[in-house]
Amino acid sequence: MSQTKFIAKVLLGRQKTTTAFKSHINLQLVETRKACLYTLYTYSRISNTENSSSKIMAKDCETWLNANPLDDLSDSFLSGEEETVICDKNKKNEVNGNWISASASSNSIHEARLKAKAKRRLRKTSSRDSGRGDSFSDNGDPCRGNNGTVAPTSPKSKLLDRKSRAGKGRGLPKKGGAGGKGVWGPPGEVYDLEEVDIKDPNYDEAQDNCVYETVVPPLDERDFEKTVTPIVQEYFEHGDTNEVAELLGDLNLGPMSSGVPMLAVSLALEAKASHRELTSKLLMDLCGRVLSRKDVESSFDKLLKELPDLVLDTPGAPRLVGQFIARAVRDKILSQSYLDGYKGRVDCVHARAALDRAAVLLKMGMGGRRIDNVWGTGGGQRPVTQLVKEMTLLLKEYILSGDQNEAERCLRELEVPHFHHEFVYEAIVMVLESKGEKTFKMVLQLLKFLWVSSIITVDQMRRGFERVYMDIAEINIDVPRAYFILEQFVDKSFGAGFICENLRDLCPSRGRKRFVSEGDGGRFKLDSY
Repeated sequence: MSQTKFIAKVLLGRQKTTTAFKSHINLQLVETRKACLYTLYTYSRISNTENSSSKIMAKDCETWLNANPLDDLSDSFLSGEEETVICDKNKKNEVNGNWISASASSNSIHEARLKAKAKRRLRKTSSRDSGRGDSFSDNGDPCRGNNGTVAPTSPKSKLLDRKSRAGKGRGLPKKGGAGGKGVWGPPGEVYDLEEVDIKDPNYDEAQDNCVYETVVPPLDERDFEKTVTPIVQEYFEHGDTNEVAELLGDLNLGPMSSGVPMLAVSLALEAKASHRELTSKLLMDLCGRVLSRKDVESSFDKLLKELPDLVLDTPGAPRLVGQFIARAVRDKILSQSYLDGYKGRVDCVHARAALDRAAVLLKMGMGGRRIDNVWGTGGGQRPVTQLVKEMTLLLKEYILSGDQNEAERCLRELEVPHFHHEFVYEAIVMVLESKGEKTFKMVLQLLKFLWVSSIITVDQMRRGFERVYMDIAEINIDVPRAYFILEQFVDKSFGAGFICENLRDLCPSRGRKRFVSEGDGGRFKLDSY
């Protein structure tokens, strides 16, 4: 009923609609004029109510019907046969959803149906058979390859290919094979530098002369210590100044470059003598590459001002800073006139002590020679003969003084824990060559003390005793009683607890010499010795 009312309003001009829709209705009236006018007539009859708008609509419909008379216009509804005839007639005039006029020839209708059928067939098979190489011509006929065969495809290839499955297109890969995740273009494409488009609205003339460089922001005071401290501490382990120079060169130190020597010296004050020697070498190698002489001078100026605070953590800081200054002057990273600039201008006691220490060391240098041994020669950098000599002097000094703590301190300062087996060896040889019980007891007490304090490890103690076992035959040539003294010393050492039972059992003993054969009737051997 609502559809009938809508058509009536359109025909009477009371319903707004598009021109295309009106032409569609007019075309339908041309083909089925009797059905449409019968609909309007029926509406005019059922709208005969008291409603004013319905009366006006009925009156307008009656006026329109009088102006357009029809043959065989009845008041009854269409019969079933009439509806079937009208519907079949409407279906014949519609092809692929488009209405065609009755004046069109039957040949054009047949061609339109064939084209619509070919298009549906193409849409249906384009995505399904895209991997076979099939295509269709304009008239819907399938086209094969060169040899007329169809390449077989597997279900896996259908899942992994990049061809459109939306039922549109020619079955070719999307974006020419350049689509998909992780693909930067079609195969074989080479990307060149893009030329600047002058017509681009965002074009800027300054872009042509623009140079792009990596900019490293300068370090501030908060990040300086966090960044440089690990570099210096790692340098104390490997001792490679070139690596430190490369790492510092990658940083934008800026005005904080003068803080590098100060930070390195501050860390070395609390470290060992070998680390102080490494720090002096580091300052000499960095000067001229990363640091300037002005940076080194300003760094030592800050150290002298902060000596009162450094003394709280390191009581010997004034003496050590003075040695650093003297070494820097000899390495020619500080000028000769650096000390002269502080004469009569220093009020701090600690700074004056540091400058006096540096002046004394510089005067002690002979002929301007570099002060190489201001920190001593650390650990493994010393020759073996020098280490052996120092250990022998250490033992002799201990025999004279009897101070075990001093002997321990001197052994620590040698910084050769891997060479302590030499100390054990020299101590036992000194016992074998000595005369009297004093040296025997003092060396035994010293080895036990160093064992308890963990200065000498189990491995170093064992290696020292084994070396004596191997050389006892040669020692016995100079010391006839060496076997006897060694057996006593090993037994006492096992009783003191710093050697194990296995090491005691390995102690060699001199065999009993039989000058008279027990089975020869007491006759002396001529070849005896």
